[in-house]
Amino acid sequence: MLRPMALEWEQIIVDSADPIALGRWWAKALGWVVVDESEEIIEIRREPDQMPGLLFVPVPEGKTSKNRLHPDFRPNDQEAEVARLLSLGARRADTVQDEQHWVTLLDPEGNEFCVLSERKS
Repeated sequence: MLRPMALEWEQIIVDSADPIALGRWWAKALGWVVVDESEEIIEIRREPDQMPGLLFVPVPEGKTSKNRLHPDFRPNDQEAEVARLLSLGARRADTVQDEQHWVTLLDPEGNEFCVLSERKS
């Protein structure tokens, strides 16, 4: 029987036109802290010693299509959280369907993420 490799999830890399600005935006949106920052990169985490983190790195090309991977968040109050994120600079995506239980938003560089409705008991 094969034993699984011991892997620790360190971070997710986010390609960005302006990594510092986008990383700071996500830190504010998530309530996370900056754990590393240089002129070109920024890493944020929930707590300094808690992984995984998000590492924002520069890329020369812009975003051209839908993300292949995006985060989903489940707040206590979907409507309030969507309003808060919009006030920070998120935008609503054009992908709205009837009866869906999530709201798709775009971060300042157009990366999709979803705010889910409250869990049903």
